[in-house]
This record gives sequence, structure tokens and C-alpha cells, in this order.
Amino acid sequence: MRHRWMVWTGMFVMLITMAVFAAQKVYQWDIHDVNRPQPRIVAPGAEDRLPPSDAIVLFDGKDLSSWRSDKDGGEAKWKVENGYMEVVPGAGDILTRQAFGSCQVHIEWATPDVVAGSGQTRGNSGVYPMGCYEVQVLDSYRNQTYPDGQAASIYGQSPPLVNASRGPGQWQSYDIIFHAPVFQDGRLKKPATMTVLHNGVLVQDHWVLEGMTLHQERARYEPHADKLPFRIQEHGYLVRFRNIWIRPLED
Repeated sequence: MRHRWMVWTGMFVMLITMAVFAAQKVYQWDIHDVNRPQPRIVAPGAEDRLPPSDAIVLFDGKDLSSWRSDKDGGEAKWKVENGYMEVVPGAGDILTRQAFGSCQVHIEWATPDVVAGSGQTRGNSGVYPMGCYEVQVLDSYRNQTYPDGQAASIYGQSPPLVNASRGPGQWQSYDIIFHAPVFQDGRLKKPATMTVLHNGVLVQDHWVLEGMTLHQERARYEPHADKLPFRIQEHGYLVRFRNIWIRPLED
């Protein structure tokens, strides 16, 4: 009985302490405070898919000046025509010349309209915030593969909530909200998170990333810089990309 009484007493004291703390919480601004700073104005694009006024346009359909080759650091060697870029097999991944941390990304892509192969051999590519956290690109229309490797999966970690894929050759879109991990003294202090909309459908809902994308190993974190280039993968398939823009976010 004495032990039970001590437990209940401890719980009561804890609840009183929490109530006092809540009552003493100080807010910087009063409710409906007219002196509170107004949010800055950002003009949206003429269409939801078009870049807002504060976005950095990474590809506007004209050239690859914002990108470099992952192979040699030189010019990106993918094909540009008709307003899109297309993977050149063997040319390697491409990376943005500018580095980014937390960000909002819009990117449109299309897998080949001629279907060849199945599973992971149908229009395979990937897009990588910070160059190491992959959202899979794949023709997942009536094409079964392992769930954490289909289109809109966080590769090797999280299958999409639903399969929102359009058919082969059709343009699709990703809208990605990525919050970068935080490292302190060589250790993970805060993991990365990712929210993804595939063709306007929520498919990753603030997923807490388990680490960097690895193919045949469990994901793990390795300390890295606060900002790194955005990457698009060359996996040997003729995948196309267009209308790519990014908004850096302040955490």
C-alpha cells in the first residue's frame, strides 16, 4: 500500500508541476496581435505547376547551365530538346551547381512510352534532395515490383501510400517538401523528413527518413554538410524531365 501511495503522490506532483509550467508559458505575441510581423509576399506561378516568385529555376527547357556531370564535374551531357531533358545512358548522374538544404521541389518526369521489361527495368531513375535521399522514379503503371522501390517510394524505406502513377510516356509530377537532417559533433541530432505529392496526390506524409538511400543495405546516416547539390539519377533508361524548380526553406 505504501508503494502505491508513493506512486500516486508522485504522479499528482508531476501533474501539478506541468499545470504550473503551462500557466507560466510566455508567448512572444498576443493572440491576434496586430504588431506581429506580416508574412512576406510571394507571388504564385500563373499555374500551380509553375515557379513562384521566390523559386530558383533549375531547368526551364532550354539548357543545362544549372547542372554538372557527376562523372567528371564538367558540363552535364544529357540531351535537351522540345522543352525537356532526357537521360543519355552512360553519361552519369547530374547534380545542381548550387547546393541546397531544406527545400520545396517541383519536378516533372516521363518514362518511355514504349514499354520494355518489367519491375525495376521500366523507366528507372530517381531524384535526390541533398544528393543522397532518393524519391524513386519508375514506370509503376500496371507494373509490380517491391513496394519500397516503386514510383514515389523513398527508396528502400517507405512505399508510397497509394500508387498514383500515370501510364508510360505521360508527364507526371512530384512536389517534395524536404527538411534536412541536423548533425552535431558528428552525430545525428535531428533526422530528415520528406513529404511527397505524386500527380497532386499525397503519397509520403512527413516520413522520418531512416538515413541515406542505399540499394542492398538498411538506410543509415553519415554526417554531411548542411547544404549539398540536388541529384537526378542516370540508370540507363530514357527518362525525361522538365519544369524543375526549387525553393530553399528556413528551418
